[in-house]
Amino acid sequence: MYGARQTGKSTLLEMLTKLNPGMKIFNCENPVVADVLSERNLIKIRGMFDDHQIIALDEAQVIPEIGSILKLIYDDKETNVQLLVTGSSSFELSNSAGEPLTGRNITFRLYPLSLSEIKKEKGWLETIEMLDKLLIYGSYPGVLDLPDNEKRQKLLSLGSDYLFKDIFKFESLKNPSLLRKLLKALAIQTGNLVSVNELAQITGVSTITVERYLDLLEKTFVIFSLGSFSSNLRNELKKSKKYYFHDNGIRNAVLNNFSNPDQRNDIGALWENYCISERVKTLEYSRENPNLYFWRTYDGAEIDLLEEKDGAFTAWEFKWSKRKKAKLPNGFSENYKVKDFRLVNPGNIDLLADP
Repeated sequence: MYGARQTGKSTLLEMLTKLNPGMKIFNCENPVVADVLSERNLIKIRGMFDDHQIIALDEAQVIPEIGSILKLIYDDKETNVQLLVTGSSSFELSNSAGEPLTGRNITFRLYPLSLSEIKKEKGWLETIEMLDKLLIYGSYPGVLDLPDNEKRQKLLSLGSDYLFKDIFKFESLKNPSLLRKLLKALAIQTGNLVSVNELAQITGVSTITVERYLDLLEKTFVIFSLGSFSSNLRNELKKSKKYYFHDNGIRNAVLNNFSNPDQRNDIGALWENYCISERVKTLEYSRENPNLYFWRTYDGAEIDLLEEKDGAFTAWEFKWSKRKKAKLPNGFSENYKVKDFRLVNPGNIDLLADP
């Protein structure tokens, strides 16, 4: 189970232990736990696990070569446990666990609270009333119910070093200002095409370094990218990318801007970021796996989000103003099979939670 720090992975494990008396949680950031696992001594590992049938290893990415250790435990008939493993970064856990655990694992991703989760807890009316706050402060579990001034402080703390702890450790960063410059540039360009060359000029490093850090930020679940869709029609943009933040609050913390929506000149970008990140959550939790893209032509026609599955497309447009209209571009509908076209504004955000 992957997810950024503070998205509730440990809390979810604790909830599961209440439902499963035979479950035990081990924090891999505990040096004693790390030493036992790293030693690969199955007798010691069995002793640590005791008679529990379900073992949860929290923050497992801190253990070197964790994948082969998990395979060793999984294949040992005497140990005979089910493993639930969490990680706040996929570049260590996924890379080391992928090949050894092929055919032996199921992957889940945990995000900040989704619209559906908030609705279930607070009801639809209160959720709608919270929309402005969600756009500004996001939906991290530890942030949602705080007073506004405490939300700011929590998000500024998350958006400084804590959320990027795994990158700092992995890359041994001596100057994290590079990461902050890159994140600020991405926050400013939310919803726009991103040029790696331009990011390199802004940060003063090579394009290779920029691409490396973009990859790491994706693998620590801070940002995600959408590629442009093209079937090689002459006027379609090809090989372009947009970047979004998994949480609006983190984006605003990077910019140190927590102004209300009616005071923002970037409200369109905020709304687009929120809507697309909510669709990512909905599709992940419903176990739907469409291909996700944006679409744009050189003459300015565009679609904010495309979901493609089995050759058919659902197209999405996101407008903050309820008065603004949108229609599917003729250049797209004439060339591709469109299953549905959806325009989302604050009056119909429930569409985002429809799998």
